[in-house]
Order: sequence, then C-alpha cells, then structure tokens
Amino acid sequence: MIRLPERPRGFGGGSWRQAAFASLDFETTGLDLQGDDIISFGVVPIERGRILPGRSTYREVRPDRPLKPASIGVHGLRPVDLAAALPLGAVVDALHDALEGRYVLAWAAEIEAAFLARAFGRRPTWWRRQIVDVLRLALLVEETVDGRHQDFSLSAVADRLGVPVEHPHHALDDALTTAEVFLVLLPDLERRGIKTPRRLLRAGRG
Repeated sequence: MIRLPERPRGFGGGSWRQAAFASLDFETTGLDLQGDDIISFGVVPIERGRILPGRSTYREVRPDRPLKPASIGVHGLRPVDLAAALPLGAVVDALHDALEGRYVLAWAAEIEAAFLARAFGRRPTWWRRQIVDVLRLALLVEETVDGRHQDFSLSAVADRLGVPVEHPHHALDDALTTAEVFLVLLPDLERRGIKTPRRLLRAGRG
C-alpha cells in the first residue's frame, strides 16, 4: 500500500518562516484529470524562507497512455525521451520523500491535487485542502493592488514580479519559479495578516 506523505507537525500553526514547504509541479499527458498520466514531477524545498535548489527532486515517468501531440507541444517530452523512464509506481517513493513533513505549494492547485490523488489515493478534494495555491495568492495580491484582471499564467506573474523564468513547462523549473513567486508575494501577504501556514492554505483556497 502506498503511504501518504505525513503532514507537518503542528499543522497550520506558527509563523510561515519556521515552516518547511515543498513546491510541486507535474507535467502530464494532458489535462484530463481522470484519463491522463503524470510524465514528470519536480519538487523544490523551502526551509525558513530559503529555497534549497540543491535538495530538489526531479523524475521523468513512463505513462500508461500514449503522449498526445498537443501535450508534447507544451512540455517538449517525446515518447523517445521517456522510453527509459520508470513507471509511476517505481518512483512514487521519491515523490513521497520530497513531500514528507512539508506544506505543499502549487500553481493552480486543482491539477496537482488531482494527480496527487492518482499517485497516493484519497480524493482530489482532500488533497486540495493540503495545498497552498500560489496562483490564488497572486490573484489576491495583484487584484487588491490595482483592481485589474491581468494575465495570471505563471510566466506572466513571474515576469511582473521580476522572477526569472528559464524553461516554462519543465516540471523542475516551474516548481522553482512557483517557489520564488511565493517568497516574493509573502511580504504583501504578511501586511494583510496572512502570516501562518493555516492562513496561507485558507487564502490559497480563495
């Protein structure tokens, strides 16, 4: 039986600065949350407000279903690139260990929640409650500042915040960009009284 990653101790309380986070991104064969498969994942840890890129985790995954041309155009991973990759069941322990004891960050968390449910079990709605959605935090900060609706893709928000984006739709690079955007948003969030993981989780649910 696949083990669920343990939640952080004292779940939700205390300052975010004392908490450990894991910024997660999946690339998949498509966005059908029931019928598509994970083809790669990247996890970047954050501890005490610092990104630790040297302890990041990246795996490519051999899917059960064929890659779709449209998805290849997004992430650039072809069947030949994944020919030597292991199936999800053989690498899920690496994902477990990367998330263990950490608050999970994601951009547009419904997608990560659905594929975490596929990897570990439980319902996507359960996973959604465990994830800080950095997209929703960006919406909160930017729309409060100027009231305008802008482009809220990860790359567009990163560009407005001065966060470099090197390889969009590469799982590890998107996880790193999400982590950096999160840290840039936090001073504004703190001024709004959002200072604990519990408040971040709540704000990230809209």
